[in-house]
Amino acid sequence: MKHTLKNPIIPGFYPDPSICRVGNDFYLVCSSFELHPGIPLFHSRDLAHWEQLCYVMNRENGFHAEKNCYNGGVMAPTIRYHNGTFYIINANFSDRGNFITTATNPAGPWSEPHWLEDVPGIDASIFFDDDGQCYIMGTANIWPDGKGGMRQGIWAAPYDIQHFKLAGEPVALWGGALAGAASPESPHIYHIGDYYYLLIAEGGTEQFHSATIARSKHPLGPYEGNPSNPILTHRHMGYTAPIQNVGHADLIDLPDGSWYAVFLGSRLIDGVSKNLGRETFICPVKWERDWPLFTPDTGKVEAEYDAPACLTWTEFAPEPVRDDFDSDKLALSWTLWGTPYEKVYDIADSRLTLRCLSQSLAEPLRGMGFHDAKSEDHYVSFVAKRRLQPDTTVTCQMSFVPHAQESAGLAIVQAMNHQYHLQVVQQDGQRKVQLVRYHAAFDLQPYFPGFTSETMREVLAEADWNSDSILLQLELHGNDYTFRFGAEENAMTELAKASGFAINPEKVGCMTGEVIGLFATGNGTESDNTASFDWAEYQ
Repeated sequence: MKHTLKNPIIPGFYPDPSICRVGNDFYLVCSSFELHPGIPLFHSRDLAHWEQLCYVMNRENGFHAEKNCYNGGVMAPTIRYHNGTFYIINANFSDRGNFITTATNPAGPWSEPHWLEDVPGIDASIFFDDDGQCYIMGTANIWPDGKGGMRQGIWAAPYDIQHFKLAGEPVALWGGALAGAASPESPHIYHIGDYYYLLIAEGGTEQFHSATIARSKHPLGPYEGNPSNPILTHRHMGYTAPIQNVGHADLIDLPDGSWYAVFLGSRLIDGVSKNLGRETFICPVKWERDWPLFTPDTGKVEAEYDAPACLTWTEFAPEPVRDDFDSDKLALSWTLWGTPYEKVYDIADSRLTLRCLSQSLAEPLRGMGFHDAKSEDHYVSFVAKRRLQPDTTVTCQMSFVPHAQESAGLAIVQAMNHQYHLQVVQQDGQRKVQLVRYHAAFDLQPYFPGFTSETMREVLAEADWNSDSILLQLELHGNDYTFRFGAEENAMTELAKASGFAINPEKVGCMTGEVIGLFATGNGTESDNTASFDWAEYQ
């Protein structure tokens, strides 16, 4: 039987993949931004099937993420293995910046962050050479701009991995393939044959994204760019190509000496939007005249490739469609928004119970950046899963008696306060089910100085509801969203239809993708009330 690798290999909002191999096992990590726990880690034996082993960062090892614009938190991790130890280097915009965490078992536990006070910039990465020497590299304003100033470029320095400090001065390596290239970032160095290869992302992470490469006979350069750059991109295919935003790659060798690359890309929905966010893709790589050729047969990312014959086809049991909350722990596919510093949920008697915390899902947005003054107030009572496919139906059964300003229900969340809430509320003495849309107006992204925004709220539809128990359903077909409610699954009432385009990433930036989940809130008021969920189904 012929096996294939189907793209994306990890669907949904799992961007910025980095990969390493230990024997016949592959380990891959992705960005998680403001979601908690942080940095999902996956395992595979065949590059086709992936099981999540753990989250690398959690409360136990000091992870701090703040619920805000959804675009902050941790992004662009790199995973490497050396002499029995796994290393992950990452930046946390909700905390002190760049850090390294380590483990001897990829399933954890992982160490508390080793903060890298002397490592500037973002998108740091590490490289262990054949002689054991470690190097660290990253992105900072270190490259001459031709006008007497400096612009963003790639730097590297020897690194003392035992004491987590620089062992030499940073050296400017490369400014990217294009003159004045936008956003040269996400560097990785590899020692392959006679050369050191510097693989980076370039062009920004959206339409003009790409992967470019340079090589040198020494890890600290000088580097020469590949005349064929970019070696991976879809920017020349226009705004209607089914796969967009291709770039941010990491190379991996197989036991038989062949090569592949993982990278991020976005599937276009209905020809106009990328609501799934940036996902993890794969392609074969061949070497020609000491340069890599990505997806060499066609030069573009395909929906599938032949699976490597040297790997053992290994499937994992799929996660059940319906979660009856029979376990005392949430499945790894569930995620929170912001690190909770008090109890947000409880699981008992096959029910998930959420507290009506005062924090709401659509609080005013704040600017973001590395800082020491952490807030322990920025999290919400929201338990969610990533939207994995254009066609998705989410249904839940909730018991909730609202008081005052409280609300609870089902929410779909994009970045920058772009959200839909299908919720139960108390209004003028009458219990109602409502569809509410939130969206924000802003001029700058929150990582720029001077960021301000205004969040708007609009009730799109509502209906009376008198029972303590209710079924809520969100059916997604591309950008067509249908919201339903009812007492029984086979007798649901349509409350409203709405457009996913109204909250899509084209309006807010494609850093993240949609998550859909269960929520409860006091909307600014303290409350002891709760909403409980008997089950939730993601189809």
